[in-house]
Amino acid sequence: MSGPILVFDSGIGGLSVMSEIRKQLPQHDYCYLFDNARLPYGNLSEQELISGCVALITQQAKRLNASIVIVACNTASTLVLPQLRQSLTIPIVGVVPAIKPAAMLSQKKHIGLLATPGTVKRDYTQELINQFAENCRVELFGTSELVLLAEQHVARQTIDKNKLKAILQPIIESDIDVLVLGCTHFPMIATEISDCIGPGVTLLDSGEAIAKRVRFLLSKEHDGSKQLQTCYTAEISEGLKEALVDYGFSDFSLVTITD
Repeated sequence: MSGPILVFDSGIGGLSVMSEIRKQLPQHDYCYLFDNARLPYGNLSEQELISGCVALITQQAKRLNASIVIVACNTASTLVLPQLRQSLTIPIVGVVPAIKPAAMLSQKKHIGLLATPGTVKRDYTQELINQFAENCRVELFGTSELVLLAEQHVARQTIDKNKLKAILQPIIESDIDVLVLGCTHFPMIATEISDCIGPGVTLLDSGEAIAKRVRFLLSKEHDGSKQLQTCYTAEISEGLKEALVDYGFSDFSLVTITD
């Protein structure tokens, strides 16, 4: 359990989760692994997503001697955790849409979930709603386009505000008072989303809850070098590399899945 904390996502969205974990565990080393070659995950078949994620995460976790794996992707978490736990003996933490706290917070008992199409359609998501939001009207909003807009934003490209407003229009027209950001990409553009849909809707994500869970599992403080490294499966733009440097990353690696 001496290696880095391995945080995995399809793209840069998991940085929103990793930032929360670093607040709780600042002395640890981190590796941020993202599968940008297959982004966005919401468009992949279930089997393609599972096999690729499990192979990639397992390979890198073993190479790094990782202490824990955080699957910081809602779409992947709904599918890959059981098989991943069979492949690795270290703790595995997935992300869950914040349905329970949203239902508790809502005054109108009318909430929304904004996520990728894959997360929206999963039985797992409906089970969460049935278990924790039975007394609420829950509206589901699925989009993969917003994932790509978040990627562009972090890579220092200008977001098309008209496109953003068009994506969010069904939410703007709804009467919800709490919106769950059910994809880790979405907190990266939470300000832009909030500006679009207005001040009457509270945004919730799972980052802080995941960080508390990781801290509990790694209860013993680690006196590391605080090294931040990142691995990715396709070449990244200069804008994204500059943004990652601003996050504190200094070690960059292009990786491929090997047999």
